[in-house]
Amino acid sequence: MKLVKSSLALAMLTALSLPAAAEVTVYGKANVSVQSTDEGDGSFTEIKSNASRFGVKGSEKVSDGLKVVYKMEWQVDLSDESKEKNLKSRNQYVGLKGGFGEVLIGRNDTALKQSQGKLDLFNDLEADIKHVFAGENRLGDSVTYKTPKFNELQVIATYLADDSADADSAYSAAVTYGDKTLKKSKVFASVAMDSEVKGMDIVRATLQGKVAGVTLGGMYQTQETADGAEDADGYLFNAAYKINAFTLKAQYQTMEFDAGEDLTAASIGVDYKLNKNTKLYGFYTSQEQDEETDKDYLGVGINYKF
Repeated sequence: MKLVKSSLALAMLTALSLPAAAEVTVYGKANVSVQSTDEGDGSFTEIKSNASRFGVKGSEKVSDGLKVVYKMEWQVDLSDESKEKNLKSRNQYVGLKGGFGEVLIGRNDTALKQSQGKLDLFNDLEADIKHVFAGENRLGDSVTYKTPKFNELQVIATYLADDSADADSAYSAAVTYGDKTLKKSKVFASVAMDSEVKGMDIVRATLQGKVAGVTLGGMYQTQETADGAEDADGYLFNAAYKINAFTLKAQYQTMEFDAGEDLTAASIGVDYKLNKNTKLYGFYTSQEQDEETDKDYLGVGINYKF
């Protein structure tokens, strides 16, 4: 823990002492909810820190058309009583960006994870798609390459080093189309795959767009263990609709395993935007799995970005 604190202090001091030509941004998010949780042994109330985080990111011009870019981000648990578990490393990398695209080295989301864009309407909550679909990986020992956008098309590739003599390298790749925020385009779409990433082979297709003021999204995923022992196919559908400062949303996700034990999650929620950086929200999530105890979550929270 002392090493983590020292690393954080060094990172912040470095950011503050960078040359004037460097672009530096300190950013973060505090996302805390109060929720009722029922996982089969009776309900209880808990305070959840939903991937609250802070970080430093920026760039510095190296020469005409070339700059160095970096990010150092940590997850902070605002509800945990244990000081020893309060910090967790997130995306942390350094790289180069220019006309050729962008190359990043360090810990980063895989290309497949990045390919979801902003599809997940309940990201970081109990209905986060990672609770049903495999492949939501943030891994170290990685090299990520992003091409420039050509007519809204972009290719993302991740190479994961084997890191030991008895391990194998792994790969992740994606092709995306459009703007994931749906501000510059009305549609975002992607196709992605993992090969032996954390022992899984995955193919994923994502589509999100706006129709008559409603944001609609869908995802299809097929996955199997790298040895072919466990196959599964799943899909996700969701919708969001804005009414003034309110956003109503719903999401349904299921994964059907060849061996049985199908897993399903259904959620509804509402967001209320206080200002550009702050929103209040409420949600209800129900998770069901064959021959397993159903799980239910009901919560309200606040999400502040800086």
